[in-house]
Amino acid sequence: MPIMLYPLKNNVGVVFVVLWVMMCGVCVWARPATFLQDFQVTWSDSHIKQIDQGRAIQLILDQNSGCGFASKRKYMFGRVSMKIKLIPGDSAGTVTAFYMNSDTDTIRDELDFEFLGNRSGQPYTVQTNIYAHGKGDREQRVNLWFDPSADFHTYTILWNHHHLVFYVDEYPIRVYKNNEGRGIPYPKMQAMGVYSTLWEADDWATRGGLEKIDWSKAPFYAYYKDFDIEGCPVPGPSTCASNPGNWWEGSAYQALNALEARRYRWVRMNHIIYDYCADKSRFPITPPECLAGI
Repeated sequence: MPIMLYPLKNNVGVVFVVLWVMMCGVCVWARPATFLQDFQVTWSDSHIKQIDQGRAIQLILDQNSGCGFASKRKYMFGRVSMKIKLIPGDSAGTVTAFYMNSDTDTIRDELDFEFLGNRSGQPYTVQTNIYAHGKGDREQRVNLWFDPSADFHTYTILWNHHHLVFYVDEYPIRVYKNNEGRGIPYPKMQAMGVYSTLWEADDWATRGGLEKIDWSKAPFYAYYKDFDIEGCPVPGPSTCASNPGNWWEGSAYQALNALEARRYRWVRMNHIIYDYCADKSRFPITPPECLAGI
């Protein structure tokens, strides 16, 4: 509900405090000022460098190691985004990943952005995948329509009770709807952390593993900034994740708007290069979520 302001002669300080308390009651997270406030290195500290007093970081991949980091907390629903500048030039065989993961051994939930390196001059491919209740194998691949190594671009995951949306800048590239009513798993029972890694995967990443890493081009660098998490932190208020008043659960975020729908159709018509739903060699029987129009 909107917060109404009424003029008071001598109680400006009181009004400010009251408003601050009211706002904190509905705000569930704020953009971190620096990387180390809300993230921690999980793999190879020597290969992650802070830039601009922690407002940006550099990830390094060489023949010795890749690297990774993760949020200090997990979240139930919300929106997470990062601005990333990917490896320039010949990046074949490398994978830069930005994802959410429940970090559970068996029944895992996970939402993946995986940026697959290329040979110079070829388009960068972004692979998305969704694990729900321990089952994945829902890969889709899109060729990016710009050079993601020339500048920073924003990559976003929106996760609410109605659908999951993967965005590149403000273009939705994938939508996965909540069709639990049709018996289709949807990740909504487990909190997930926010992760990123830079690693070698030349056994599969570029042209199915045909293109190998050229280590003479190493080290490889990817850059991150503007780490934005807005969601219900766990542990936190038990009512947060089910609160219909959270902004990401609002009517404006329950389906794509008209502009997003047009952009989504454009991406799907012009830039998708692989969809597991159409892969009859892997799935002779069409997965049920594909029949549901996801």
